Amino acid sequence: MKHVLSAMVMNQPGVLAHISGMLASRAYNIESLAVGETEDPAFSRVTFVVAGDDKVLDQVRKQLEKIITVVKVVDYQNQDIVERDLMLIKVAANGGTRSEIREMVEIFRGKIVDIGEEDLIIEISGSESKLTAFINLMRAYGIIEMVRTGRIALSRKTSLSIESALQPPPAYEEAVVNG
Repeated sequence: MKHVLSAMVMNQPGVLAHISGMLASRAYNIESLAVGETEDPAFSRVTFVVAGDDKVLDQVRKQLEKIITVVKVVDYQNQDIVERDLMLIKVAANGGTRSEIREMVEIFRGKIVDIGEEDLIIEISGSESKLTAFINLMRAYGIIEMVRTGRIALSRKTSLSIESALQPPPAYEEAVVNG
């Protein structure tokens, strides 16, 4: 089973290496990884897809939460999320096939971003299954090169904003008040 996790981390050198090293040392496979600055340049969001059962997911989350530069981890399991992958794909295209390929690009709501003498570069974003379906259609024309980003995701309800990430958990506040 695939799980999407998002971690708010401090935006500083070595954080990604630390996270990926920790996961690799425990033999957790990262299927997809995307990192980018957040609305506050002091923080980055790491979104990744990990394969495994609920036990594996729980262990990954707990290990991530132990890393000092990780501010908060959110598991998107059982949440209503918006998720996207981005792909650039270079496809062989001559005069006879360009219009067919263009029609498929429009159907998949992609766009042609570069035209060469013998090829087209297409940008397409969407779910993993949408990109896979497009790839399967393009195989007939000849895929020359392809690159995909890692998955990115946001919950429709739960927020991983800077403010929410920096708030101590309710149990911590209760422990401080009750001494």
